[in-house]
Amino acid sequence: MNPTQKPLILNGVELRSMNTFGVSSVAPLFSEIKSVEELHFLREKGFFDHSLPFVLGGGSNVLFSEKLTRPILKAGMKGVKILSARDGIVRVEVQAGEQWPALVEWAVQKNLGGLENLALIPGTAGAAPIQNIGAYGVELKDLFESLNWTGFSNFSERTFTAEECAFGYRDSIFKQELKGAGIVTSIVLRLTRENHTLNYHYKPLREYLEQRGELKPDIRRIFEAVVSVRQSKLPDPAVTGNAGSFFKNPMISEKQFNEIAELYPEVPGYPDESGFVKVPAAWLIEKAGWKGKRAGETGTWDKQALVIVNHGRAGASEILDFATGIQKDIKEKFGIDLSPEVNVIR
Repeated sequence: MNPTQKPLILNGVELRSMNTFGVSSVAPLFSEIKSVEELHFLREKGFFDHSLPFVLGGGSNVLFSEKLTRPILKAGMKGVKILSARDGIVRVEVQAGEQWPALVEWAVQKNLGGLENLALIPGTAGAAPIQNIGAYGVELKDLFESLNWTGFSNFSERTFTAEECAFGYRDSIFKQELKGAGIVTSIVLRLTRENHTLNYHYKPLREYLEQRGELKPDIRRIFEAVVSVRQSKLPDPAVTGNAGSFFKNPMISEKQFNEIAELYPEVPGYPDESGFVKVPAAWLIEKAGWKGKRAGETGTWDKQALVIVNHGRAGASEILDFATGIQKDIKEKFGIDLSPEVNVIR
């Protein structure tokens, strides 16, 4: 740590510009770190004395309550470094504060495969493993090697392998046993230099590519397809406040799926190896009549029912009330519990 550039500890910081929902919220304490060493400085200054902080990345998967009780610690570490390149595999270390969309573009420009399906997912590299981000048939765990993490109890550093991260669907150990217990400082990914495994079987991607005569696309074309499809369906947070998919796609039993299919033969379902069936939450919400619905300053996006948007100056309580209304209706109509993907921070 440069002794002349110690992190500031600020009181009463407004977070509207630091979350993609665009909600107003005040942090009692706030600091941004650029290195692991700066954590120890904050510790000496009492930043962690009263309450463990919430670690903020890009603010793209959170909903802040109007007045927070927890400090906010922003991960500002930067840097991307190639660790090794052999046998067709390139190992890349990425600091936690790097913006995820920029990282994907960097990889595509260097013809490094693996990240292209994860284009335009907002947020930072440090936040990516916490919920095992995924899109269009690819999850972070598919190309993940390890991460470095510092715990808030004793401020010791630890490396987690993919197995130790216990990745699941939008889940990891950092959303379970170690939730809020520390900070991811960097991640290591394994990308391909050649013989890329391409995944473009998701219907919108396949249709986009086929319409353009791309029958054997490379990673650049898949990246462009993902960007185009996402932009056509999802609102730009810079224009309309949102946190992407508000709910997880529910996993239900085969028996329950068959019961729903008797009433709605068109219901999409994706069986997994554990015997459960994943049902798109967007289909359930749209079928229940919530797509494009608005209540005050809150509503669902008219092109993607899974996205709850802030049309203006909605606060967390208004957004949560709207989301709860959706959950209750889906439970009544389908007998399915929708779980939020967005983290609600109080």
